[in-house]
Amino acid sequence: MANSSPINGFILLMLLYFFIATISGQAAGRLDRWESTIKMPTEKVETGEEDTDEIGTRWAVLVAGSSGFGNYRHQADVCHAYQLLIKGGLKEENIVVFMYDDIATNEFNPRHGVIINHPQGQDVYAGVPKDYTGEHVNAKNLYAVLLGDKNGVQGGSGKVIDSKPNDRIFLYYSDHGGPGVLGMPNMPFLYAVDFIEVLKKKHASGSYKEMVLYIEACESGSIFEGIMPENLNIYVTTASNAEESSWGTYCPGMDPPPPPEYITCLGDLYSVAWMEDSETHNLKKETIQQQYDSVKYRTSNYNTYNGGSHVMEYGNKSIKAETLHLYQGFDPAAEKITQNNIHLNTHLEVINQRDADLLFMWQRYKQLKDGSDKKEETLKQITETMMHRTHLDGSVRLIGDFLFGPQRGPSTLSAARPSGLPLVDNWSCLKAMVRIFESQCGSLTQYGMKHMRAFANICNKGISEDEMKAASMAVCNRHNFELWSPSSGGYSA
Repeated sequence: MANSSPINGFILLMLLYFFIATISGQAAGRLDRWESTIKMPTEKVETGEEDTDEIGTRWAVLVAGSSGFGNYRHQADVCHAYQLLIKGGLKEENIVVFMYDDIATNEFNPRHGVIINHPQGQDVYAGVPKDYTGEHVNAKNLYAVLLGDKNGVQGGSGKVIDSKPNDRIFLYYSDHGGPGVLGMPNMPFLYAVDFIEVLKKKHASGSYKEMVLYIEACESGSIFEGIMPENLNIYVTTASNAEESSWGTYCPGMDPPPPPEYITCLGDLYSVAWMEDSETHNLKKETIQQQYDSVKYRTSNYNTYNGGSHVMEYGNKSIKAETLHLYQGFDPAAEKITQNNIHLNTHLEVINQRDADLLFMWQRYKQLKDGSDKKEETLKQITETMMHRTHLDGSVRLIGDFLFGPQRGPSTLSAARPSGLPLVDNWSCLKAMVRIFESQCGSLTQYGMKHMRAFANICNKGISEDEMKAASMAVCNRHNFELWSPSSGGYSA
């Protein structure tokens, strides 16, 4: 903050130094890419010819739900996925891409106009269509695209999923998340209940045969837990369960590291796992089940979950028996690639998704010249980010104490419902509680999405909007916290 003393700034800087050292070391779980002991299940040999049954048109929706160079990895993931699908034979007119598009030409990008998703990776940005960028990357447009509603989209290319009854749809989403929500660079968040309703409408329209969803985000399992029907002909996998983080990888200081000029993470663990699997297998022979098992093993850190997460599945699981080419296409070159003749790194290291932006800012601070204005500005940004995180965490905790008492508050806000139950009974209440909190305490930001479970539990306990407003006003006004303004990137009174 502008009024922070140099001593306070120095203390925060030292705390950040030890924090980064910790998350770059202890939390950097080593994840072997593949081991020769992993065997693919036996399956029939295919001729390589297209299926005799008409498979319809393959469609795809690729969504990067963030912005900013500290979130480089999400757009890199999506660009990589686009290249994989194009090589697989999907047509550009059948792939809809959502990405803010502020990475390739960003001032921090050491390779202007280039995006990579692997330390030795090639450019994955070239040729990616700019269907929905900037302000047009929002939940409303995503819903319209999925429903094939050309009149419902605002801005962008106008491209939608104009699918027919025999078509298949692949959706891949990479971003931050929280209990019951997925991020978007433009508000509002994507709420689970709204997303599921869109999937139900799409199914009711009879405009597809089957759909497969891959979701990369923290607590991404909570989007489907307890509310995803099994009768929509949709199969879903998520990077994490309803209660845990997902992970960034290929970050500075990790093994393998990105090229030395990069100061941000290049990819996400679950996303890297499924795409590198697809690129090293014949997708006319590999089934969805086989990829799920391989990705689950790799993302879990060999079933230790030390720096890994639980890959989950929802919906119609009978779809897993199908081969991946029905959704991702088939690259003929993959027939010549095997696990044994492609060079892969022996391990990966990871960082909690919510800490990757701090790592980026710290790397930026280290590379700047001592005493420069930019270095001081970066330190101020780091300080304000950490202070706002402390503000959010403290405000939510104190609201819990206010509503339930200091003895019951923490356990009430953090309580997770049993598996199979949705996050919240009343989703409208959840949205209202978030609006009330933000009106009094400032924007949740991508970090604050982790507190969505607290707001859900406030609803589940029957707290009224008036009670929530009174608690928020008492807590945030009492401490005279300044409000965070995402548009300005800093604090405003």
